[in-house]
Amino acid sequence: MNMKNLIGAGIALCLSSTLAAQTTTANGYYEKASETLNKIGKLYAVPDGKQLLRETYPFDDTYSASYLATNENKNKTNPYSYLWPFSGSLSAYVALYEQHEDAAMKSHIDQVVLPGLENYYDTRQPAGYASYINSAAQSDRFYDDNVWLGIDFTDLYLQTNEHKYLDKAQEIWQFVESGMDEKLGGGIYWCEQKKESKNTCSNAPAVVYLLKLYEATQSQAYLDQAIQLYAWTKDNLQDPKDHVYWDNINLAGKVQEAKYPYNTGQMIQAGALLHKITGKKEYLADAQASAKGGFKQFFTKDAAASYPQLNRSDNWFIAVMLRGYVELYQQDKDQQYIDAFKANMDHAWTGMRNSDGLFSKDWTGKNNNSDKKWLLDQFAIAEMYARLASLER
Repeated sequence: MNMKNLIGAGIALCLSSTLAAQTTTANGYYEKASETLNKIGKLYAVPDGKQLLRETYPFDDTYSASYLATNENKNKTNPYSYLWPFSGSLSAYVALYEQHEDAAMKSHIDQVVLPGLENYYDTRQPAGYASYINSAAQSDRFYDDNVWLGIDFTDLYLQTNEHKYLDKAQEIWQFVESGMDEKLGGGIYWCEQKKESKNTCSNAPAVVYLLKLYEATQSQAYLDQAIQLYAWTKDNLQDPKDHVYWDNINLAGKVQEAKYPYNTGQMIQAGALLHKITGKKEYLADAQASAKGGFKQFFTKDAAASYPQLNRSDNWFIAVMLRGYVELYQQDKDQQYIDAFKANMDHAWTGMRNSDGLFSKDWTGKNNNSDKKWLLDQFAIAEMYARLASLER
């Protein structure tokens, strides 16, 4: 084992011991997040000193990602995960670190997660993070991938006041901002190399990102930009019937009307944050209307279940949706949505885990033994437990 591996193993061991020793919440959400992250670290790690992770467990060298902009990687064997699944590591660890400023966890972020992330750093100007590692052939860059990272770096700054995180968050914003133009009246594209649509997944979280940058810097420019982008997203991508958000609009003005949890969740979070910052009640009303519509869209009251059951099969989309409901709860203290998430997450622990301690995508618990477990699904579950832990303090 080389020195980098020794350092990583030592940090992981220290982190595991520290997390295992802490009991902080009545429902044990902090411990569940910690245990899940430890399982991921053991099962998905690549032992080559780069602090990278596999895309699936067990590792499948025939796996091809279906979420890219083109099919150029369809038949390519990739020993490492793409950026999107890897980025879930930063989100989950930052969410957990926000609950307890533990030194071992901070070391893990700084010495394991962030060095791993730098394998995706792409120096094309403006610099940003590419969809695959920079030692491989040049890959596409997605604006939404970078937005999620920018949010995490800003959250790290807000938690630690260490300017290296804010510097990185502002650098990433320069890349994201370069994906904005006046076609369709504004908005941010999805993919730098394929500027064919402007998606809710790149615009709604960009509003959240800008609002967090405003909280970090008090720069009016960030707030003004957030307000404008919020209005554009609402005007172009909200279904006025239920206040749930569609997926994207192409340059011909045609809306792709699929509805995914994270899109609505991010506009709930954006509205709640705008209300907190500006005090304007219309933003809170927007968030509450979308929360009500999203609850009807993404939960089902099954006769066999004693709680409203999540009806999607995409754990990470649900995790990002939860961010919005948690932010809204901080503003209006409406417990009903949080209670529904808690019931589902309590069920996940007993009904969705396999013998490896990894989770399925089936929230009914009827099919949790699929052969391969996707990395991002696991980070999403850990993040959700961490978010719920924040409400138990």
